[in-house]
Amino acid sequence: MTTATTPEQADAIVNKAAVIAYKPIGLVFGVLGGLLANLVFGQVWKRVSDAPTPPNATDEDYTTREVLLAAVLQGALFGLIKSAVDRLGMRAVKRVVNGPAPRRR
Repeated sequence: MTTATTPEQADAIVNKAAVIAYKPIGLVFGVLGGLLANLVFGQVWKRVSDAPTPPNATDEDYTTREVLLAAVLQGALFGLIKSAVDRLGMRAVKRVVNGPAPRRR
């Protein structure tokens, strides 16, 4: 005896498959996003500061203001880039699992 699957149940199954498929890929995207964010932060810091490398929190050669500015900038860039990479990665996995999306007119 077979049971019919409703479109809602089929969508739920596909979405669950996309989430499961994304887990290992998401780890890779997370690492790549972190590396990319670090590279971008290094380049941005070189442009906004005279120093070639960003300060560490315990570095006495920098003022507290410079250390805090670097931390805010690094956090903002890291959050932005990591979220963008994670979002694009999940959308790509869903596209593969669901098949191509219909074209919008």
